[in-house]
Amino acid sequence: MKLFISSDIEGTAGICTWDETEPGSKLYEYFSAQMTREVRGACRGAQEAGVQEVVVKDAHDTARNIIPEELPEGVRILRGWTGGPASMMAGLDASFGAAAMTGYHSGCAVNGNPLSHTMNLQNEYIKINGELASEFRINAYYAGYLGVPVVFVSGDKALCESARAICPNITAVAVSEGMGGASLSLQPAEAVKRIRAGMAEALRKDVSQCKVVLPASFQVEVRYREHKAAFRNSFYPGAKAVDDKTVVFSSGDYMDVLKFFMFCL
Repeated sequence: MKLFISSDIEGTAGICTWDETEPGSKLYEYFSAQMTREVRGACRGAQEAGVQEVVVKDAHDTARNIIPEELPEGVRILRGWTGGPASMMAGLDASFGAAAMTGYHSGCAVNGNPLSHTMNLQNEYIKINGELASEFRINAYYAGYLGVPVVFVSGDKALCESARAICPNITAVAVSEGMGGASLSLQPAEAVKRIRAGMAEALRKDVSQCKVVLPASFQVEVRYREHKAAFRNSFYPGAKAVDDKTVVFSSGDYMDVLKFFMFCL
């Protein structure tokens, strides 16, 4: 089996402020290292379950956060942004037997993580078919579009709960819990241990039970923080402004949705 792992940082154990996620800040190196340890734990859990090939997508900010030499031998890592609509899932295709996500976080407008957001800080919320869309939902739908089961996620507690609502058989490991502007977190080594065990458990199950069933069609709503962003993006083909700050877009093909996001988020 081939496993694809998309890794973010805002759902990493202990993280609670934006400067901790930004290269050049005093605490970034620590949390970049913890992000790496959590990814390494996920990779080792996969290898223990018999996975022969693992591809990791560094999916935060510069997409150059994970320390490559700290990953187990045999793991490949995709660094940097391809610029295509798959975004955080770039590199995933139908040849993979499973997909997983580490370090994921609650979406915008959700009090589950002090750093809650979806894709960037320029929108107040994103909805797909009336449901608030986190990055997990957006990316799990892409895996579903390709027919790849989503078997594992780690991150904050609220994100893990929402992931189970989308994919009931997923293995979800919560390493932190948001409390307004604060984060109650596991001890970092314990978080790594649970991620490693959770990934191994997830891949020893019948992964076909973790396929995400896509809606028949997609009604997307994006509410921007600034009216000028809504005005500009209302000119995207098929998009329409419904008020000064909100744009809607509809399609029966999820790839169209991802293209809309690529240009309008």
